[in-house]
Amino acid sequence: MNNVERKKQGLPYCYDDPALLGDQHIYQNKMIEYNNTLPTETRKRQKLLTEVFAEVGQGCTVETPLNANWGCKHVHLGKGIYINSNVTFVDDEHIYIGDNCLIAPNVVFSTSGHPILPILREHHYVYNLPIHIGKNVWIGSGVQIMPGITIGDNSVVGAGSVVTSDIPDNVVAYGVPCKVIREIGKKDKEYYYKNRKLDVWE
Repeated sequence: MNNVERKKQGLPYCYDDPALLGDQHIYQNKMIEYNNTLPTETRKRQKLLTEVFAEVGQGCTVETPLNANWGCKHVHLGKGIYINSNVTFVDDEHIYIGDNCLIAPNVVFSTSGHPILPILREHHYVYNLPIHIGKNVWIGSGVQIMPGITIGDNSVVGAGSVVTSDIPDNVVAYGVPCKVIREIGKKDKEYYYKNRKLDVWE
């Protein structure tokens, strides 16, 4: 089995195989072009987003700088997504982000990892697993999301978390490693932050 086939199956493969590199730099160049746009160049930015990402829904905003191994070629965005500055997509595998998600600054989505066995790293082995983010998820600043992770609809991941296990729907989770702290529920209809009362429903 060659490295291209191994990669497709999520098996460890040699990342420096020329058959895998393809047009990676072309996609990175397009990402850099997006990063060099001005905030006022809204039409140009919207057009470039459709060229940079694998998919992008309506009403998405992506602040710069944007960082990605493959220039976001393997990143799929739903609609109404806001991505703050300095996001990093290690997009050697596909990353799916659902509608109306909020991504804070300095978040890392990493689909790639290296085997623990030293001899495999010495011979340039890597593996890739896709990441799936549900709808209406809020990911706090500095969160690190590891390969193969799924985060469920409506959930919140607190700042600075390292997500090494799947997170279900409708929960608040944080920590290193990230763990579910509680379900989203009655308290969240009364308070928007700590002891600060919510008044928008009155």
